Amino acid sequence: MKYKLGDFVRFVDERLEGYVTKIIDEQMIGVTVEDDFEIPVLASKVTYVHGHGVESHDEEHVAEIKQPAGEFKNKGVHVAVVADAKANALVHLYIINETSYQLLASLTTQQQKDFKGEFAGIVEPNGVAKVYSAKLSDLQLWPKLIFQMLFYTKQNQPLVEPLNVSEQFKAKDFAGAKKLVPYIKQQGWMIQLDEPELVIDAEKLKESFFKPAEEKTQTVAKPFSELDLHIEKLRDDYQFLASSEILNIQTDHFKKALDAAIVHQMPDITFIHGTGNGILKHELHKLLSKHPKVQTFMDARKEKFGYGATKVILK
Repeated sequence: MKYKLGDFVRFVDERLEGYVTKIIDEQMIGVTVEDDFEIPVLASKVTYVHGHGVESHDEEHVAEIKQPAGEFKNKGVHVAVVADAKANALVHLYIINETSYQLLASLTTQQQKDFKGEFAGIVEPNGVAKVYSAKLSDLQLWPKLIFQMLFYTKQNQPLVEPLNVSEQFKAKDFAGAKKLVPYIKQQGWMIQLDEPELVIDAEKLKESFFKPAEEKTQTVAKPFSELDLHIEKLRDDYQFLASSEILNIQTDHFKKALDAAIVHQMPDITFIHGTGNGILKHELHKLLSKHPKVQTFMDARKEKFGYGATKVILK
């Protein structure tokens, strides 16, 4: 198979082009076109679009950015997962080198007992390299990713042990908020590969158990008067969640906000739940009808929310 995930190809017999998002077998591939629809096609029926790149940072190597004198950075090797700017179904994985070392890096994938080299090259200091592409919706099918790196510099620095990290990504790895990925200037998830092991200070841990109760009391933040419960507003990893998990997350946020509003003696609070299939609205109304601190509840301003929000009047 001459094509790999992430290659940009054009159909020979049709006016279509897109990204390779699935390797079906030695003859067949899946190509995701502009509307995010994946089309199975014979590999012989497509051709490379040479010189194509989503952004200039898709180049595998980025020129070295000189370090200011005296500022040698020893830590900061990350893998970044960034959605493709044109094909939302596809994500690209990058090695981000924020250290002052030149990295001699490789990526090998492992699927059961089969190993395959995906990338080998140099990642300059303050540089980035795209090393892998895959469909985010196929996360459960991703292989194990094995990153191996050597650290090289001409400066007088202590020898650093080679980095050897295996990652089997799961949905929980993308539970955190996205951040702006350095050098790429796009939002994505960042996982540090050279993060030092967590060292637990036994004395500090012991002290925390004996702190007075008042020191352990956490302040309940006052919620906003309007809370949007749409799952994309609450979690960045909502694509991986089942319907039951989404409902549990939404109701949990609802309960915490309602309790906080009661603690701060707010007169009312509005929950934006959307119309959809009505399941979330029904669940909220069921909980509100049994709550001792709720005076009444009603559809919020229809001119603003339609029937997609509920206003709660507190006692």
